[in-house]
Amino acid sequence: MIKILLVEDNEMNRDMLSRRLQRKGYEVLIAVDGEQGVGIAKSESPDLILMDMSLPVLDGWEATRRLKGTPATGDIPIIALTAHAMADDREKALQAGCDDYDTKPVELARLLAKIEALLGQQIAP
Repeated sequence: MIKILLVEDNEMNRDMLSRRLQRKGYEVLIAVDGEQGVGIAKSESPDLILMDMSLPVLDGWEATRRLKGTPATGDIPIIALTAHAMADDREKALQAGCDDYDTKPVELARLLAKIEALLGQQIAP
């Protein structure tokens, strides 16, 4: 089973997205801040990370830089999730090391297509 780490501090967003991903057949790991996200990524080696950028303790930008700068987690694809939809936010996320970028509110079909593209596999119907 493909393992996705969802790093999201907003409980409503976290619950909604994790349930929708589980219905699609993914195992979903949850972290509520960037520091916890880095720790879970190192211990669980998820196949992909969905990273909110506005997080407490350690923001998504720095969490991504730390994960991409560590050999054990550097190859894990990361999709930035943010309510910020400015053109330079996408560029900033990619510069931090994110492999892709998506805006909130999450449009599930669009996000699933990005997940599929990064994982290089078909998503269960």
